[in-house]
Parts: sequence; C-alpha cells; structure tokens
Amino acid sequence: MVNKNRPVNLDIATFRLPITAYVSILHRVSGVANVFISLALIWLLSQSLASEDSYEYVIELTNLTFVKVLLFLILANLIYHSCAGIRHLIMDMGVGEDSFKSGKISAFVMIAVAMILLTLSFFWLFL
Repeated sequence: MVNKNRPVNLDIATFRLPITAYVSILHRVSGVANVFISLALIWLLSQSLASEDSYEYVIELTNLTFVKVLLFLILANLIYHSCAGIRHLIMDMGVGEDSFKSGKISAFVMIAVAMILLTLSFFWLFL
C-alpha cells in the first residue's frame, strides 16, 4: 500500500543544506567549469604562440577591463577548486572526518583561505 502522507512536488529551494554540502557541490561545478576554461586558455595560448602579431593582439586583449574581469573570474574558479580539492585530500587522509562539526569548521576555513587568495589575486590583476 502506498503511503498517502508522503510529500509531493518538493520545492528544492526550501531545503537547508549544511555548508559542507554547498562546498562539495560547488567543488564539482567548478571542476566542470575548469574543463571549459582550460579549452579557452589553451586557445588563447595557441593564439599567442602563432606569430608575433597575434602575441601583440593577445597582450592588447588582456589589457582590456572586460577581459581582466573574465580572467579574475577564471582565477576565482581555479582558486576555489584548488582550495576545496586540498580540503578533500586532507579529509581523505583522515583529518577532520570524524565529526560533522570538524567538517563544518574545515569548510569555513577553506572558504576563508579562498577569500584571502581571491582578494590577493584581485589586487594583483587590477592594481
């Protein structure tokens, strides 16, 4: 017999996921984005190596503010993915996987480290 009291048509936006779930989900999303980012960066590298004129064009292109913003977003994605990956590797070694509380703490520390690195990269790109 089917349970009549089961929820129907759940609204996923109302679920409250823990910070560890958001960190893990965003790590996967940033990994997929890295695949496409890598293709774009390989194309940009091949353009810069094609000739001296194309190298000058790539240099001029990367000096545009819009392109700098795109490069910052690419760098932000790479920083987040690297920090989350290091967190996962540390947890795979058995550090901080014993309780939910230690997982939350490591997630917040990872976000703090990523934010510090993002701030430094912002100043490196724009100043």
